[in-house]
Amino acid sequence: MTIDPQNLLERLIACPSVTPEAAGALDLLAKELEAIGFAVTHLRFDGDGSYPVDNLFATRGTSGKKLLFAGHTDVVPPGDRAQWTSDPFVPRVEGDKLFGRGAADMKSGVAAFVAACSAIPTEAGTIQLAITNDEEADAINGTGKLVRWMEANGHQFDFALVGEPSSAEFLGDSIKIGRRGSFSGVVTVKGVQGHVAYPHKANNPLPVLAAVLTALSTTRLDDGTEHFPASNLEVTTVDVGNPTSNVIPGAGVLKFNIRYNDTWTPDTLAEWVKARIASVDARGTEVIFEIAGVPSRSFLSPLSGDIDTLSDAIEDVTGRRPEYSTGGGTSDARFIAQYGPVVECGLVGPSMHKADEHIAITDLVGLTAIYESFMGRFFADGGE
Repeated sequence: MTIDPQNLLERLIACPSVTPEAAGALDLLAKELEAIGFAVTHLRFDGDGSYPVDNLFATRGTSGKKLLFAGHTDVVPPGDRAQWTSDPFVPRVEGDKLFGRGAADMKSGVAAFVAACSAIPTEAGTIQLAITNDEEADAINGTGKLVRWMEANGHQFDFALVGEPSSAEFLGDSIKIGRRGSFSGVVTVKGVQGHVAYPHKANNPLPVLAAVLTALSTTRLDDGTEHFPASNLEVTTVDVGNPTSNVIPGAGVLKFNIRYNDTWTPDTLAEWVKARIASVDARGTEVIFEIAGVPSRSFLSPLSGDIDTLSDAIEDVTGRRPEYSTGGGTSDARFIAQYGPVVECGLVGPSMHKADEHIAITDLVGLTAIYESFMGRFFADGGE
């Protein structure tokens, strides 16, 4: 049985799987995977302050090298539907383009990989899929818990692919061998509220808050590494909540985010922030620093023969070798990187999260061919 990636993608787009509602997408995948010999396990995780999430784990084969493919079926909301040419959850083909929410990010990657698996002999090696419906929002009860479950149940892997859009302008021109981490923080400065005419009876927190902002935002974190640009801190908001001009506020808050390279960990960043704050004269105010949310760790997969094999497969299909990138935001690859080497390889994604999200159908066919070529080479290199 050979699966047509376009047909599968259209059926996945028709599932309105806005996080965390799977809306039939995982059931559809399970049926397709079982038809080509996969054993499928449905996993529902909940708790930790987030909503329950349905996930899917599938495996086929017991020998040879072990390949993991990871992806997500959830999509962001379509937004103002008046901005769409047609219903975002009714796939539309126009020329060489396929439109629909999730077409680029990233039901296309999932469809291409499943289609490629249908062309790979079942005895070739061990193929695993970890598919979540919680990548676009909290990402608490999704891939992180799914890969922990895999380890606890003896499902290791030698190499992992994530089907997120990774190409910049043309299919296969770039793959992501790492990602920067994300670290958010909140600094609150508490003073004493008072009348502006009697400043000696108050303690204005804003000069201290401004000094903290300057200390954080004007100090260079690092100069970058071989594969990463320099880490950067951006102040995202300063809030006082003071509607009048004759009251000295009692407190002020600033929030910031750091996108950081593999020079840092969340712990070392927290210490750096504390040192910057400590360099400021508090002038009798109380300065409080808190980490906001759960930091996303940076990761870099070591260059290896498997990455060379993937590059060979891409060159075989597209005629050019990919560049190695660590750009962009975070992805679920950060969870997988804790257990083994992982690379993101997918379509061109400039339309993702936008109205009239779409892909080129020829790119979908090409990505399927890349996955198939890679698996053939990957398993031939290490089959038992």
